[in-house]
Amino acid sequence: MAAESKAVINIADLKLDHWKQGAFYEGADVSFGALLGLADLGISYNEVPSGKSSCPFHNHHVEDELFYVIAGTGEYRFGSERHPVRAGDVLGAPAGGPETAHQLINTGTATLVYLGISTMAKTEIVEYPDSGKFLAKTNRDATETGRFRHVGRTEGDLDYWDGEPGA
Repeated sequence: MAAESKAVINIADLKLDHWKQGAFYEGADVSFGALLGLADLGISYNEVPSGKSSCPFHNHHVEDELFYVIAGTGEYRFGSERHPVRAGDVLGAPAGGPETAHQLINTGTATLVYLGISTMAKTEIVEYPDSGKFLAKTNRDATETGRFRHVGRTEGDLDYWDGEPGA
């Protein structure tokens, strides 16, 4: 474990990042796996107001995710299905294609509170079925050079040799 990491963290001691994007996305959250000395396991604490979601519907090609609902009620979109969720529910989001796409939506009147736990792959591809986007990224330490992150759409695919000198 790293020298600056802790063995125990109380959620009440963490500073949440409050944010809002458009009319549907809003939350207060904090990632704290690194504070516990965890290099390959991501953990976040999330609070989502009524009628909102903290992220778009998406699937990971490499990383597995798990969500534990602490308080509130909501709906878990998973693939083509929708599941009601409440405090005490554990939700799985394994790596895969659009059939594992997922999104938590607060459909209740109280704040939806949950933990998000995920594997931390060095390289990840994320798809967003509702908008047709994808995210290609590396999850390297912020101090490393060569970090890569690109959001795009698959329309206009290029030939492998496009633009290569001498091709």
